[in-house]
Amino acid sequence: MNIWFYLFLIVLFIAIFFILKVLIMKQEIKNIGESLADILKSDTNNLITISTNDKKLKKIAVLLNHSLKNLRKLELEYKNGNKELKTSITNISHDLRTPLTAIRGYLDLMDNNNLSEKQIKYLDIIDSKVKDLTFLTEQLFDFSKTLDIQAEMKQENLIINDILEDSVASFYSLFASHNIIPNIDICKDKVIRLLNENMLKRIFENIISNAIKYSKQDFNIKLYSNGIIEFSNQADDLDQVSLEQLFDRYYTVKSAKKSNGIGLSIAKQLVDLSGGTLEAKYKNNMLTIIVKF
Repeated sequence: MNIWFYLFLIVLFIAIFFILKVLIMKQEIKNIGESLADILKSDTNNLITISTNDKKLKKIAVLLNHSLKNLRKLELEYKNGNKELKTSITNISHDLRTPLTAIRGYLDLMDNNNLSEKQIKYLDIIDSKVKDLTFLTEQLFDFSKTLDIQAEMKQENLIINDILEDSVASFYSLFASHNIIPNIDICKDKVIRLLNENMLKRIFENIISNAIKYSKQDFNIKLYSNGIIEFSNQADDLDQVSLEQLFDRYYTVKSAKKSNGIGLSIAKQLVDLSGGTLEAKYKNNMLTIIVKF
């Protein structure tokens, strides 16, 4: 009888030991998961630490810490690469602007002289190419600004109504020069979203400036209370293929062969980074860009 009793105590002790060990391991795994989530969310050099002596859990922690170190190394290389890329783009843009300004000046002077029909034709071709190159230079600046905005992802509760109104107002002179009277319909309800202000402004600016380039003197902007913003204008030159490529970098509505349009591509990139969606619809010769936050 005593033997069975002692055997029972031994089995019970072993069972309790393994149950406690499993509970401790479960708690330690939970702690590892929470620590990993906190480290990934914050900009810190902390590593995962564990209090258990379990060899397998220690091995997991070592592997995770090794991966975190590699991840930080790649992140640092990416940030440094972005800085170098931005510097290169800015320098190239400055280098291009100076001779372009000089060329435009000489073109204006030549335009005032008596030229033959053939010379005028060649002059128009040169002027067209200079305009294309100037526009490309501006797009390079836009791209470098995008890199700046990506670096500052500080978000706050913004009233989209106010940001949209300010963005539209900033294009007043450009609307007037293109004989466009925009039809604006902004809901009375405040649409508040957690977003980056500079990023939101860039999204609206890129979409509006793109619409002005291709609009046929009509432009409609509508903000709904559910956070959907629609920008629409007549666009006769679009087809289904063009619509699908509208957000591709370096694609333009006028011709897919030209490579000087990244405005909508940047807008889509910024909307994606903001956690929103951006899409285009085309019906009855009306192009509608739809942004939703």
